[in-house]
Amino acid sequence: MAPPRVSAFAVFQQVKQETNPQLGLEKNNKGGISKPSQKMLKKKKKPRSKALLMKSEAQEGDGSCALQPIISSNKKKSSTKGGKAASKIPNGTEVPPQRLKGTESSSRQHVGPPLNSVLQDLGKIQNSKERAKALFEWLISPVNPDDFFRCIWEKKPALIKRHNSKYFNGFFSTSEFDRILREDNVQFGVNLDVTSYTEGVRETHNPPGRALPLVVWDYYKNGCSLRLLNPQSFSSTVWNVLSTLQELFGCMVGANTYLTPPSTQGFAPHYDDIEAFVVQLEGKKHWRVYNPRNSSEMLPQFSSGNFTDGDLGEPILETILEAGDLLYFPRGFIHQGDCLPDAHSLHITVSSFQRNSWLDLLDKLLPAALQIAAEEDVEFRKGLPLDYLDYMGVQNVESSDPRRKNFIEKTQVLMRKLAEYAPVDAAVDQKAKAFLHDCLPPVLTPAEKGHSVHGAPARWENGEVKDGIIQLEKDTSVRFLRGGIARLCSEGEACVLYYSTDNSRVYHQEAPKSIEVNAEHVEAIEYLLHCYPQCVTVESIPCEDLDDK
Repeated sequence: MAPPRVSAFAVFQQVKQETNPQLGLEKNNKGGISKPSQKMLKKKKKPRSKALLMKSEAQEGDGSCALQPIISSNKKKSSTKGGKAASKIPNGTEVPPQRLKGTESSSRQHVGPPLNSVLQDLGKIQNSKERAKALFEWLISPVNPDDFFRCIWEKKPALIKRHNSKYFNGFFSTSEFDRILREDNVQFGVNLDVTSYTEGVRETHNPPGRALPLVVWDYYKNGCSLRLLNPQSFSSTVWNVLSTLQELFGCMVGANTYLTPPSTQGFAPHYDDIEAFVVQLEGKKHWRVYNPRNSSEMLPQFSSGNFTDGDLGEPILETILEAGDLLYFPRGFIHQGDCLPDAHSLHITVSSFQRNSWLDLLDKLLPAALQIAAEEDVEFRKGLPLDYLDYMGVQNVESSDPRRKNFIEKTQVLMRKLAEYAPVDAAVDQKAKAFLHDCLPPVLTPAEKGHSVHGAPARWENGEVKDGIIQLEKDTSVRFLRGGIARLCSEGEACVLYYSTDNSRVYHQEAPKSIEVNAEHVEAIEYLLHCYPQCVTVESIPCEDLDDK
């Protein structure tokens, strides 16, 4: 028997009574509607959500993964050892819940180190790839990263309940958002979106110009959600987290922050083209996640338009995300979130893997393979049959002309032969080159700063320049600053080193950065790239003489 469906508002009332029965069920009226500054908004009615908080703990076949769920009502007994039902991933492989750490208890508090100490400790790790792994482990703790990538990644949603509202303290806050509005040049439509979703209608209310606090907070008071599109441009902590994680994913890691008033919803149901990690920072939010509607919408290349409730089936995961919790869902999974009456919601969505599929690699590989094949193989340059238009094409699909079979077989032979000319490494380098243009510059640790040109002691003092020369000796130790900040690529007859250290925190504000490497120095650059994270002496660099070294 399916568990009973419970409204999110009813769950909120029940939890509120259990926590403090004397509080009662009075609705907070502080968020009353005042006169909008830019556009009158319809007064929001009761929350539209009406499904249950959590169906069950990883119900078999539902495609979701609930780690430490709030409620598991009417849980069925199972023949699985340990009494817990095994969850299934789309390929049919059963994954026992006990393999995922953190599923043993639905109410146990998970306490981890604060983010500021995590970031400080990362500076002690010499390998930047290992830093990224350590930070990701903290982000999804207590789930083991190996289990996550084997059982959940790109397959199904996962909910991590921590019962620890302070877990993400220091990441981002409403107070910091307010500071950014006051101190930085935040522009409507560029850095900030004002949105609402009322009675099935999604609207954007961006006026032109700078997002001044007086205007922004008036929109918020009138029931609008606020989406900061690039918090990494304004917050050093968000920048640090994203620039660290991008070395784990090998692609740009971005973020948006969402501030939603009580009893409102800012966005229509939709799916995205990114892997999403919803990090709940303040308050709480009611979330519903739905399976892709068909196979063509699984792991899509592009985000969807807005759906209506009539387009959706039953959610496979429904929960109230509270501060300290994390919700992950793959690209293509439809989702929507709305606020309960008793609290606002602030969350940050960390995103990755946009345009990072095999299809995107082949998109760069196939044109290059065709170009090489055209240059090296005369078979590809031979002309088409004079009469091929007479028997090929849609209008001739039903034709039994034997020439059709010969034409199709010839095409397939050339397609198979094309694989022999595919420059896979060069195509991967093109992906890496694009990544280095997309990604954030690294946030240097004190040690990295002190041992690089950024920490050079050159200064003006007493009317002259002091310490303006750095002398490199043959026994001086050197290495690349980070593992993922540079890539040596072949560009025709030249070798070019692309790098990200001078990128802007604003996406693509700067042109790609590169240095052309002389042919006699290519081996030295490759040597330094492969030696990272170990330091090597200048003398050990493979060049002919000390000056070149």
